[in-house]
Amino acid sequence: MSNDRRLREQADTAIETHQEIVKQDPYRQAFHMSPPVGLLNDPNGWIQWKGTYHLYFQWMPFHTGHGAKFWGHFSSDNLVEWKLEPTALTPSDWFDQSGCYSGSAIDYDGKMKIYYTGNVKDENGQRETYQCSAESVNGIEFVKNGVEIELPQGYTPHFRDPKVWKHGDHWYMVIGAQTEDLYGCVVLFESEDAKEWGFRGELSHSAGKEFGYLGYMWECPDLFTLNGQDVLLFSPQGVEADGINYNNLYQTGYVVGKLDYQQAQFQHNRFEELDRGFEFYAPQTTCDDKGRRLLVGWMGCPDQEEKAQPTHRYHWVHCMTIPRELSLENDKLIQRPVTELTDLRTVQRYDEQVAEKGIFELDRVSEMQIDGPIEEVNLLNYARLVYERDSGLLTLLRPALNGTVESRSCRLPQGVNQLQLYIDRSSVEIFVNDGEEVFTSRMFADTEARTVEVKIEVSTTANVKVWSLRDDVIHF
Repeated sequence: MSNDRRLREQADTAIETHQEIVKQDPYRQAFHMSPPVGLLNDPNGWIQWKGTYHLYFQWMPFHTGHGAKFWGHFSSDNLVEWKLEPTALTPSDWFDQSGCYSGSAIDYDGKMKIYYTGNVKDENGQRETYQCSAESVNGIEFVKNGVEIELPQGYTPHFRDPKVWKHGDHWYMVIGAQTEDLYGCVVLFESEDAKEWGFRGELSHSAGKEFGYLGYMWECPDLFTLNGQDVLLFSPQGVEADGINYNNLYQTGYVVGKLDYQQAQFQHNRFEELDRGFEFYAPQTTCDDKGRRLLVGWMGCPDQEEKAQPTHRYHWVHCMTIPRELSLENDKLIQRPVTELTDLRTVQRYDEQVAEKGIFELDRVSEMQIDGPIEEVNLLNYARLVYERDSGLLTLLRPALNGTVESRSCRLPQGVNQLQLYIDRSSVEIFVNDGEEVFTSRMFADTEARTVEVKIEVSTTANVKVWSLRDDVIHF
């Protein structure tokens, strides 16, 4: 039996062994992609290919910690219902034996071609890194091509997460990297045939003049064009907190500018955080056949204590965000839920005008829209979203797993006049002012809690709508 087949069978056995206890978890997500068992992290290979959306993901099927990662796989025809497909990649070869790390997918001569980082560690923990590829005729079964890029000089083996796209007649790849003097950066490769790659240099650097020191490692880069400008999305590690900014252990954000493909130079503005919540990392985007730039992110963060999460005892941790459509408005990335998510709605429970305060009984799988000047929202007696007019700060507060209260904030001097909340059994995604800001967070409220309290600014009114949502859209 091949090593690949053996690992696939072991992953299938892990699903079969624990599927009943996973289903029993009251915090099991209803409409967010979650692992069938074990640990899920970065989205990989996010693509619409031959009419179907494919979302691959970093997966550890055997326990709720990290280790030699597989690529799991969900597919969808409509961005609402998702089907778990067979395991896409296993860490079964010499060049990826310690993990098939993150990467991306393209359509190449009618086949799907994926690029990923092969991770190798010896018994002393010394790391080797290889940029590898594999191909598929159906998006389900892949044949590995092996190594396409080895580590160039000047960088440590923290060199990973290739994202590939085509511009003109050439293919391009960005990779997250760490220089030998321990600065994070993004590097660029170029190819005529998507097989032989030439190193073009660094596009942006942690010690760059644009923003000063920005961490010791940059992960999961993604470069794309919106409204005629180029956006570089990445997740830096090692950025120190600065007031209300950079308060998660690791951050995700973007810079906006223009990439000169001939000179391989990227002139851009300052780094901006993409999400203001507690759990959001390693997002990836794709462009679908409607011309939309769609994003999915990991609702988690590296180096969290997974065993402290309530779902650990049910043999699973972490999930993905809902799909979001991106737009660029005044050099700011705006995120909005994809319109297809309206198909999740079943029953409209409320459509009411509220003055001063309203209390609503919700299903634990719900969507809530509030139009009007909001002062505070109390979510299931667990999380509170508070706007302070004098300071212009919008703050989300929740209990930390260690029992303290933690908070995340953003500045909105113009006020909070619109909210859209997607509430699942153990998460909330809050879109503020039509996607101007987003708070993405896990929410382990009491399983019996149903009440949401909305407070409106004095002498004003707001309209509140609530829908119950489908809980049968993730198919394992």
